[in-house]
Amino acid sequence: MNAIAKIIERASKLNGTVVLPEGQDPRVITAACACIDRKIATPVVLGTAAEIAAAEEKAGLKLADRGIRVIDYTAGDPELEKAYLEAWNAKESKKPAEKQKLIDLAGAEKTLRTKRIYFGGMMVKLGRVDGLVAGSIASTGDMLRAAFHTLGTQKGVKTASSCFIIDLKAPTESGDGVLAFGDCGVIPNPTAEQLVDIGLATAQSYRDLTGNEPRVAYLSFSTKGSAAGDLVEKVQKAVELARPKFAEAGIKMDGEMQFDAAIVPAVGRQKNPNGEIQGNANVFVFPDLQAGNIAYKVAQRLGGADAIGPNLQGLAKAMNDLSRGCSADDIVATVCVTLLQAQTKR
Repeated sequence: MNAIAKIIERASKLNGTVVLPEGQDPRVITAACACIDRKIATPVVLGTAAEIAAAEEKAGLKLADRGIRVIDYTAGDPELEKAYLEAWNAKESKKPAEKQKLIDLAGAEKTLRTKRIYFGGMMVKLGRVDGLVAGSIASTGDMLRAAFHTLGTQKGVKTASSCFIIDLKAPTESGDGVLAFGDCGVIPNPTAEQLVDIGLATAQSYRDLTGNEPRVAYLSFSTKGSAAGDLVEKVQKAVELARPKFAEAGIKMDGEMQFDAAIVPAVGRQKNPNGEIQGNANVFVFPDLQAGNIAYKVAQRLGGADAIGPNLQGLAKAMNDLSRGCSADDIVATVCVTLLQAQTKR
């Protein structure tokens, strides 16, 4: 069974709920119906009556036939709007007075009645659903802004990021058939402090989505000082800052190291003889977005691996972004990823 099949199987046992804000998209209609037909999850779809009717006609499906709940976000929801107002102003009040952008109830109402991702995000925040999946129409930037403004980051983490689950054609020498790469989709040039958050969040995502224990390698073109320079020093600083946090979490971690020292046991023992990770890593933290994005595409296109993601992580609640070229099956898979992430965010 491949990684996504296992994710779907595990998620189907959770009896979870997820909001799909982009009800104007026929792919979302198809995915919502598939979630019910395959007994995977209970979807809630956002959209106006006209939007839903048009999308259902294109999909050739009716949500009502499966008892799927539809909410017209443009009609408003006083509880969500009040909660959004309080959350927004509480966050702004922590800024210097000259930088604060406080809103009133009318502003909160306008936002939630015109921005469906924000409306859905507040449903997640208040626990009406377990998670949110969108992005078949909305841009990644829109998704991230909605996530920050409605959900915020999880306790102890200042940085939201992403990871890919890499389902290999053949296992590594250490026996891992599934890996995690982070960050491959959100932060272009993370600081050392942000790399700490990315590593912790990617380790948690790996555990949530695979059920396996993470072993984390912070990657560089240097292994334990074999090269020097600003790029290496950033990763070295990240490892130094991360080490006590990983120790507290009981997660194995090491760095800085080259990819071969992280993935090949013989090379790991040679290059990192006293290290905690010696060629047996299954979670890889890349020094910047260029490296991470290139690496997952190389694994996918040359190595034949399936790349599941990008999966948002580090948020206070579960929310995930889709590719705008996604299929209905991709949406269903992302629903399952989201439900597994939600287990540790309740």
